[in-house]
Amino acid sequence: MAVEVRGTGATASSRRRRGQVSPGQMDAAVRGVGLSSAFQPIVALPDGAVVGFEALARWPESTGLGPQAVFARAAALNRVDELDRLCVDTAITGALAQGLTRNALLCINCEPSSTMVGLAQNAVLKRGHTELQLMFELTERSLLAHPRALLAKVDTLRGDGFGIALDDVGAHPDSLALLDVIAPDVVKLDMGLVQSQPDDAQARTLSAVLAHHERSGAVILAEGIETDDHLEQALAVGATLGQGYKFGRPGALSHNPRAVGWSLPTRTPRPGLASGSPFDLVRGRATIRTGRKQTLTAFSRHIESQAHDSADPPILLTALQHAKHFTERTRHAYRELAARSSMVAVFGADMPADFGSGVRGIALQPDDALAKEWSVVALGPHTAAALIARERDEDADGNRRDEDRRFDFVITYDRAIVTAAACNLLARVP
Repeated sequence: MAVEVRGTGATASSRRRRGQVSPGQMDAAVRGVGLSSAFQPIVALPDGAVVGFEALARWPESTGLGPQAVFARAAALNRVDELDRLCVDTAITGALAQGLTRNALLCINCEPSSTMVGLAQNAVLKRGHTELQLMFELTERSLLAHPRALLAKVDTLRGDGFGIALDDVGAHPDSLALLDVIAPDVVKLDMGLVQSQPDDAQARTLSAVLAHHERSGAVILAEGIETDDHLEQALAVGATLGQGYKFGRPGALSHNPRAVGWSLPTRTPRPGLASGSPFDLVRGRATIRTGRKQTLTAFSRHIESQAHDSADPPILLTALQHAKHFTERTRHAYRELAARSSMVAVFGADMPADFGSGVRGIALQPDDALAKEWSVVALGPHTAAALIARERDEDADGNRRDEDRRFDFVITYDRAIVTAAACNLLARVP
């Protein structure tokens, strides 16, 4: 007997006819039932020689089940970590079963904020590390939803010796804002940047990617290459790797040509998560000066105006010691920036979690070294600036007039230092 689904008037048999998925089928997919991997070639440009494959999660026996829908259901069930690991294990197992070796690159998608189980706790991952050349692609889904988890995942992957790719760059502004923070080995351009001539917004994205490539040596991979015109455009925007139907559709590895030898270029690694505070990071790396509050206020407003006026708004991270220093004037300016920026966050004792309009507040514990500091950090594709200051001990007791308080401080435009400070602050954002 057919069972009616509440509120839809649809029977189980009619859902199957229309390709609809029942809640039971979706929950089973989250548990890994029917999960397999399809492999799409990654090629060197322009000759099209296969250098590796991307593993794509598929549920081939269930029409209507796609990765986005299944991961959305996993998120609702608080089972993203479990599903992410199942997809990784399935990709590695499938690749090994079909004869892939370390001669070829194997790219596996993973969620930005899921917990990464290390080699010691995952036998499948350990075998993949030994027998394959693995690179993990951070998907563009909610890159900045949980910065602390994202940075921890990047550090775990780096620590275990895996390559990192940033997927679908250009589809969402978060990916551009985090290029220096994640420091990917490979930047994967969204197909929209390849399948047409760029408009103004796309040109800004491509300029940011090319600037990062020039600074870091990151490899550019163009997705969605289906025609000769797409290939021409991929080469024009700096891609040396490509992927798309012109070179092969996802399928079994046995249906694809043998890959030629290829490996990631050697690059200077991104600094790991640092303990302490931004001031601890810059001490010994930059000239420290001493100034009164009004001097620092002028510098902080200048950096904030740079962030506000940028065509590609950077992330802005500000530590103000205490919530009382986050004035109404500053709140208004930060709300305006948050409407355009991927992240605007303010740190301080007694700081509320949400100021509205996208401004995130992070309350500091009294024993956090950051609670004694005044930092304004702006980091983006074309912006790297920071004021990093610590109040002098003799002025922190409250006996001086507010305008006479003095700070030891650094103003820096050194992208490496600004990035390290940004990572230090982002690691405090849950």
